[in-house]
Amino acid sequence: MSSLKSLSAAILFSTLAVTAHAGESDRLNINEASANDIDKTLVFVSEKTAQRIVDYRNQHGEFSTIHDLAKVEGVSKRLARYNRSRISFE
Repeated sequence: MSSLKSLSAAILFSTLAVTAHAGESDRLNINEASANDIDKTLVFVSEKTAQRIVDYRNQHGEFSTIHDLAKVEGVSKRLARYNRSRISFE
């Protein structure tokens, strides 16, 4: 019975590790993404807002924080924070 518990624990931990790793790679690099990718990946971001994000990035340079993203017209601090887990800056 002990070996069954050990096996179950090993499977659980390896599944969690794979899930955590997959989550990192699923993030959208906001500094390289196209407007179409931003529109499809971020929640509550329209095509128009996605294009504003790309335009802002082209005019002002790369984003380094969620607070930088909130400077874009149509992106509130709340919306930026809501999408934080979907965004990477590198």
